Amino acid sequence: MQTLHISSSADEFERCADYIVAALEYAGHSHTLQDVWQAITNNRAAFFPLEKSAIVVEIVDYPQRATCRIWLAGGEMEELIEAEKKVSIWARGQGCDSMEIIGRKGWERQLKDYQPTATILVKDL
Repeated sequence: MQTLHISSSADEFERCADYIVAALEYAGHSHTLQDVWQAITNNRAAFFPLEKSAIVVEIVDYPQRATCRIWLAGGEMEELIEAEKKVSIWARGQGCDSMEIIGRKGWERQLKDYQPTATILVKDL
């Protein structure tokens, strides 16, 4: 697997746009692709472009701990699973105490070292 790196390159973001758009489909349409790009360029999110995938994370500062939330992840599953390990190492270096994923139920089967702590239910009004 390639080296994990954070990017704020518009070219890299455009190359990975389809992966991010696919992940946004599962995020309840809460953001557009442009919203994600703004979060990255405003340092509210970090973007990890991979060869056949992409990950977008945000650090959430809870009162008692900081967690790295994998906000969006799309592309090749094997590559994403391998990259998650490196994102965890990066997050520890950023002062995070934990990792958090908001995503499809299928991630539970893939990431055995994560424990489900809640279910997010969404209803359109």
